[in-house]
Amino acid sequence: MPYFLAFFSFSRWTKQLKKTFFKIKVASLIYVFFLVLTKQVLVAASLSGCFNKNSSSAVVNMNSSPSNLFSARNEGGKEDGIANKERQVPTNTLKCLNRALENNPMCPSIKCTVEEVEDVKIVLKVLPIFGCTIMLNCCLAQLSTFSVEQAATMNTKIGSLKVPPSSLPFFPVLFILILAPVYDHIIIPFARKATKTEMGVSHLQRIGIGLVLSIVAMAVAAVVEVKRKRVATHSGLLDAEPPLPITFLWIAFQYLFLGSADLFTLAGLLEFFFTEAPSSMRSLATSLSFASLAVGYYLSTAIVSIVNSVTGNTSHRPWLSGPNFNHYQLDRFYWLMCVLSALNFLHYMFWAIKYKYRGTGTTTG
Repeated sequence: MPYFLAFFSFSRWTKQLKKTFFKIKVASLIYVFFLVLTKQVLVAASLSGCFNKNSSSAVVNMNSSPSNLFSARNEGGKEDGIANKERQVPTNTLKCLNRALENNPMCPSIKCTVEEVEDVKIVLKVLPIFGCTIMLNCCLAQLSTFSVEQAATMNTKIGSLKVPPSSLPFFPVLFILILAPVYDHIIIPFARKATKTEMGVSHLQRIGIGLVLSIVAMAVAAVVEVKRKRVATHSGLLDAEPPLPITFLWIAFQYLFLGSADLFTLAGLLEFFFTEAPSSMRSLATSLSFASLAVGYYLSTAIVSIVNSVTGNTSHRPWLSGPNFNHYQLDRFYWLMCVLSALNFLHYMFWAIKYKYRGTGTTTG
């Protein structure tokens, strides 16, 4: 008995430790991303803004500065590539960061090059796109939680074969395997002919299509849940043990749309980060897609807790609680996710329309 209690307490401790480690890992990834990419640019821009408010020149021209000409003559050992980088002219976007190029006599060691400032500008412009994909991953989290519970109350037989509900996440993988060749060999060639561009569909357009499909998926999931509960009510099986007289293949529709959404968004996001991020930071930038997945799953848990807390404060039972799964108000939760996804898409459109691709100066349109 003491060994059993010790093992039980150790198991609970390890589970809590894993949860804590996951939170720390996600937070650390985001923190390291900011730390590595922004370097000293933000600090230099802030200090230059404080000490050089009355300066007549907001940005020092690297070519005409006497101090830089003097240092260029004396530092003959420097590579030509570095000299060329210093002769670049900063862009007009996020002008406040151009202050990091000023000669700050208080902290001369944190003076930045034009390349460093421009890299930070690119990162800051990419982050809103990253934030808009978190809600999609929050919707994807429902496939391995509530969707599996839905299927567990339904008839999971296909002929004489009984499909375990926990194997349902295989459906989006199957749909992606089918849709990926269709996407590459049919959709993209048609888009290239229609738009007369090499890419056919831009990276941000792919992400936007995925976000729209996630909205449709949540609406379909809500409709399927209404149908499932209607069958349970008409059959008098609300308080009975499963299965209900309805096939679990109805759940496949939400897997189809969310699998398609993941196909468009993940591919577009990886290509977007790879092409838009600075060349020295591409590996770290592409890892943001997996950070979005982690934050989305964590946000799903937070939303469920908030929904139960808010709906439980009234005289009614919380939406996601009850004697059994048939008493859950899951359809309302799915409609809420649909509304949040729609608002997230509008937020995404705001940033995507304003975004200018690196090196081209063109918008997504």
